[in-house]
Amino acid sequence: MSETSGTPVRRGSVRRVLIAVFSTLSLAAAAATAATLPANASAPTPPTGWSQVFLDDFNGAAGSGVNTANWQYTTGTSYPGGPANFGTGEVETMTSSTNNVALDGSGNLLITPRRDASGNWTSGRIETTRTDFQPPAGGKLRIESRLQMPNVTGAAAKGYWPAFWALGAPYRGNYQNWPGVGELDIMENVQGLNTEWATMHCGTNPGGPCNETSGIGNNTPCTGTTCQAGFHTYAMEWDKSTSPEEIRFYLDGVNFHTVKANQVDATTWANATNHGYFMILNVAMGGGFPGAFGGGPDSGTVPGHPLVVDYVQVLQSAGSGGGGTTPPPTGNRDAYSAIQAESYDSQAGVGTETTTDTGGGQNIASLANGDYALYKGVNFGSSAATQFYGRVASGAASGVSGLVEVRLDSRTSTPVGSFALGNSGGWQSWRTVPANISSVTGTHDVYLTFTSGQPADFVNVNWFDFGH
Repeated sequence: MSETSGTPVRRGSVRRVLIAVFSTLSLAAAAATAATLPANASAPTPPTGWSQVFLDDFNGAAGSGVNTANWQYTTGTSYPGGPANFGTGEVETMTSSTNNVALDGSGNLLITPRRDASGNWTSGRIETTRTDFQPPAGGKLRIESRLQMPNVTGAAAKGYWPAFWALGAPYRGNYQNWPGVGELDIMENVQGLNTEWATMHCGTNPGGPCNETSGIGNNTPCTGTTCQAGFHTYAMEWDKSTSPEEIRFYLDGVNFHTVKANQVDATTWANATNHGYFMILNVAMGGGFPGAFGGGPDSGTVPGHPLVVDYVQVLQSAGSGGGGTTPPPTGNRDAYSAIQAESYDSQAGVGTETTTDTGGGQNIASLANGDYALYKGVNFGSSAATQFYGRVASGAASGVSGLVEVRLDSRTSTPVGSFALGNSGGWQSWRTVPANISSVTGTHDVYLTFTSGQPADFVNVNWFDFGH
């Protein structure tokens, strides 16, 4: 949920998928098991090495409100003095009524959007009273919730925007310092799609090092049951024990998105992480994010489908005084051998999917204006490269096209070369496209950047390399 006076732009196509191995196996197993538990399951016992610093299991009488020692209600259409419609263009009025926010008597919280006879929407938004959730020095913090998205799909879900997320503590009482103070979207969903989005917002708006208002995000589908048809566990792990520091996002124990401190400048990272966070649960109706996927609620939208929250838990793992892993060395990629596009070191707006191209594996997908992927330490040697080759495909609509650009050492440097691409016959209809580039020698970080005059996705990339 972007807290900005602008409207969020495209957060990516539903075609995006990124699945990586969750390194903390005990937590992965716990989360995967939790996905199969009954609707009123208790939060799992913290694994060895972790302690519980917050828990709400939402036990209480049916129809009662939330525990106000843990949560506070945010009501109306904005914060006092903050941007209108919470800065996103959403159309509901938030209330503290148990019609919108209530326990179900079976260990769950229900946040239910409703529409009155005049067509006005109400819903609920609650925030933790605490604003101090952050990892200890050299340690980790894990925020997780087991929940079921509103069980509504298709035209009936138009405008639904449930979310489980966190904002930097300095936002509370200021309401004008977004996105610099940081935002961590652990679960977002729109329009009843079987898709979970996770995003970090930071830096300046618009644009800036964190690609606002989109942020640094990715998405993945729910498996087993859809996000709407069943409970799944959504989590964020903020890890200060690694070097560089990183924030990882998980669905049912699978790490599908990671943001590392070295993806942005040191000041931007510090401004977003040198303080605690508070958590938020809400269901918005309409706004910029649903607008990017078909629009806000209309007469066909069916009210009354709640976000069902089984528990919210925060775990902490103590640090060991720093430590961490060593970043990979530079110079470890050969410019003249195929560089698999999904092997990026960092990205914005990039997803991955299984490719049908020769050799199999994955390609990067859903690439549109402003997206990029970074490949560190590409060694061109002493004999200058003058050619760039990209293995690309496009199913873009008629009139939609864009540039695949090569930049060196900075995402904002002048491209050394590029080629244009429109529809190639389909998103898995592959061709190798050559382009001349300025002479390049030595070792460089290579950025593939994607530029278009339209907001729509226009290209997939399977691999690229260079030639003399």
